[in-house]
Amino acid sequence: MARAHLFIPHLRPGDAAGAHTIELRRLLDELGHPGELFVQMADAGTGVGHRRFASYGTDVRAAADDVLIYQLAIGSVMADFLLARPERLVVNFHNFTPVEFFAPWEPHLVSAMLWGRHQAEALAPRTELAIGVSAFNTAELDALGFAATATAPFLWDPTVLPPPAVDGSVPRTGSGGARWLFVGRLAPNKCQHDLIKALAAHRHFWDPDARLDLVGGSSSPHYEAALRSLVDALDLVDAVTFSGAVDAAGLARRYAEADVFVCLSEHEGFCVPLLEAMHHGVPVVAFDAAAIADTMGPGGLLLDEKSPLSVAAAVERVVGDDELRSTLVGRGRARVESLSLSRGRARYTEVLAPVLGSPEVTA
Repeated sequence: MARAHLFIPHLRPGDAAGAHTIELRRLLDELGHPGELFVQMADAGTGVGHRRFASYGTDVRAAADDVLIYQLAIGSVMADFLLARPERLVVNFHNFTPVEFFAPWEPHLVSAMLWGRHQAEALAPRTELAIGVSAFNTAELDALGFAATATAPFLWDPTVLPPPAVDGSVPRTGSGGARWLFVGRLAPNKCQHDLIKALAAHRHFWDPDARLDLVGGSSSPHYEAALRSLVDALDLVDAVTFSGAVDAAGLARRYAEADVFVCLSEHEGFCVPLLEAMHHGVPVVAFDAAAIADTMGPGGLLLDEKSPLSVAAAVERVVGDDELRSTLVGRGRARVESLSLSRGRARYTEVLAPVLGSPEVTA
């Protein structure tokens, strides 16, 4: 059976792409395709063994039938390294954020963002199979020139967070108004500014005590500064919390405290926090953009426009209508089950079989 080596530019604890890669490594080992996990950078706390990518072909012997699986999301010298290798190549694509979102805020990042797209175009002719983690991503792979493509979802394990409430509801855990939650890095494409404006509308027309928790680190210092200025200008300093990055226990606590998860992002390649929210029984209100509808399915309330007043009205419906809330929670958990880790593993086994050969389960 062929060995399968995984390559990821940056392995981070708590990162969706990193967690997916670790799960894929486990699956490949169980299917009888042993190999290494190669990185360009790795943060502390990943909990898995890994090697520097340049050691492949030197410290780690290369074999003619090796399959190299590259997690593609950004420009990296790793892509150029793989482009120059003769072994069979599979690309697992996690999407590129369009440069127009970052150009006004962090123009120095534009060339690096374009670099990843150019590398993808160069990798396309020599890639045996390209896998998108959503239909949205797979369509981009097709546009980039990859000849053989397939779709398989993130390998996501909900057990990394403490368990959700078991009664199908999310209790209101504190005094005061509705608690809005969004989880995602502070970034222009995720449109936290629209969340802040919608919260202001909700407080003005319906719930003067409503609050918003923004969980996630920052990808753009200039955009973060603008968000904080907007909060000041709208007199929402006591209503909007910038929680930054949190650990698994802190994230689970925020889901348990939330009344509604609101996503107004304009570009997501998958959006794992949608699954986290639905897993924890938090009803979801989301704007229909990029891969959002593909990931959420019928598990939340999908908006075709996101003016502050329309978002606020949608949130008020969800937090104020017990029947609707219960329906959304039930649909959300059903959607999570349809994208369960076991189903994802089965899908990756299926799409990789033509490249790796028939599975030979060893565990």
